Amino acid sequence: MSAPPRGIRNNNPGNLNFAHQAGAVLEPGPNARFARFPTAEAGLEALRDQLTRYIVRDGIDTVAGIISKWAPPTENNTAAYIRGVAHALGTEPDDRLGQPNPRLIESMMNAIILFENGQNPYGDLVTQVANEMPPTKMV
Repeated sequence: MSAPPRGIRNNNPGNLNFAHQAGAVLEPGPNARFARFPTAEAGLEALRDQLTRYIVRDGIDTVAGIISKWAPPTENNTAAYIRGVAHALGTEPDDRLGQPNPRLIESMMNAIILFENGQNPYGDLVTQVANEMPPTKMV
C-alpha cells in the first residue's frame, strides 16, 4: 500500500506553503516547504481562510485569478487546475465569484483538495469547516 499524498500526511490538504500559520510547523524532510498542521480540521481551516483572504483582502474573485496565485505555472499545470476547479464550481474561469460564502468556499475547497491530492477523504468535515467561516470583514 502506498503512502498517502503529502497534503494528507501533513494535514494540509491545500498544500499551503509554510508561512508560520497558527499551529503549523514546517513539514519534515529534505525538500520541506509546506505547512504541517496538527489536525485535518486545522489544515482545512487554513485552506478556507486562505481562499477567503484572496477574495476579500486581495480582491481576487475569479477561479483563474485564485488558482493562478495558488498554483503558479512555474510548479503546476495551472491551466488544467483552473479548468478543473471552474468545472467543479459550474462556472467559467474568468467569471466573478462574488463575496465568499460557505457554499462557494466548500466547493472550492473540495475541488482544490481533489486536485492537490488525487483524493478527498474529508467528507462532511469540509462542509463543517466551510460553515464555520468567520465574518469576511475579519479576514
